[in-house]
Amino acid sequence: MRLRTPCPATPRAWTVELRSHSGELVLVCRQCPHGPRRVTAAAARSAALAHLAQHARADLRPLHLRICQCHERSCCWHPRHRGCAGPIRLLLARERGGRVWRLADACTACAAATAQAAVVPDTALAALPRLASSAARRRRRQPRGSGERTRVREMLGYLGVALPAGTSACARLLALQCALRMNAQAQVRLPAGLLRSLRLADSPASWRELERARWLRTTSSAANAVVIELLDVTLLSQAPARPDRMQAADWALRAGRPAQVGTAGSLPQLASAYLAAHSLPETGYGLCEFDRMRHDCGIPPTELHGLLDQLVGADLLTSWHVCPDSGDLHWTTGPLGAW
Repeated sequence: MRLRTPCPATPRAWTVELRSHSGELVLVCRQCPHGPRRVTAAAARSAALAHLAQHARADLRPLHLRICQCHERSCCWHPRHRGCAGPIRLLLARERGGRVWRLADACTACAAATAQAAVVPDTALAALPRLASSAARRRRRQPRGSGERTRVREMLGYLGVALPAGTSACARLLALQCALRMNAQAQVRLPAGLLRSLRLADSPASWRELERARWLRTTSSAANAVVIELLDVTLLSQAPARPDRMQAADWALRAGRPAQVGTAGSLPQLASAYLAAHSLPETGYGLCEFDRMRHDCGIPPTELHGLLDQLVGADLLTSWHVCPDSGDLHWTTGPLGAW
């Protein structure tokens, strides 16, 4: 009789908690042997994400060795659904108002059912294979992984969890461009023309807002460009290859339609990019949870209906409605919506 070799456990789930102790705020990791670490209130969110990213980088595994950690714990992190299904993704979840943060492998079905959570943009930075011949060097590079629409959709979902709830639409647009354009050193150079396209050239409040959230740091500023460093190390460990991310950043810029939105502000730009990223390119039809869009874009509950009507008036949407039973938002993009 042939004995079965036991398979090693793959506990790719890490949890950190922010606790008050003796009038101070401490970060407690349930997987680390050392004691709690003292943090300031302003840096608590960044410290939690950085600590989780360290665990993920130290335990890199091939996809076929990764399992749904939510299923291993009897799916206790979300309401009941039809069962585990889909590829394994890295899921960042927030609980108890940001006091508890969790990073874990989860299947697509469990990730979709988990509240206050977002999939970390997939695939790690990797060097391109060396091509032997000169003809191969001239060959056009093929995109890796998912397309621009999916990259923007996943990044907007991640930023909806990683950034503070009150982050403005202007700052979210800036964070989206920075996250997609950063290099292997977590640095990004934003030309003045790009900032003018985003209506951010004369908006230093957005930079200060992200700096106060400890999400980025401005290293140099000139008339023609701004150079910044991202402090969210989770993005560094999970970002796709930079050429593909740059294409996704350009797609997000076009999808925001700053020319059509005009002087209406950054919120219509952000909403337009979000709806385009969640729409089918063939038909322009889109579907998402009404509350999910409000959360990912940081839109107050009383403003989303008026914002959608504003997009219809600007011909960015043809129609929209909310299903009263499921709470799902359905829409169809305008004639220029199929990017």
